[in-house]
Amino acid sequence: ESGAEITLPGIGKLKVAERPARTGRNPSTGAAIEIAAKKAIKFVPAKVLNDSINKGL
Repeated sequence: ESGAEITLPGIGKLKVAERPARTGRNPSTGAAIEIAAKKAIKFVPAKVLNDSINKGL
């Protein structure tokens, strides 16, 4: 379901994201192909995790 999410405290959130249909390209032939719309998982890191990773930068 779009908008559904799972929260992992201190780590982040997993959300359902809608990917729109788009035109892609076959790398072997170069022919244009239609890629269908689909749902995918999106990870959003928690502020604590993001800050700890970027602390030394």
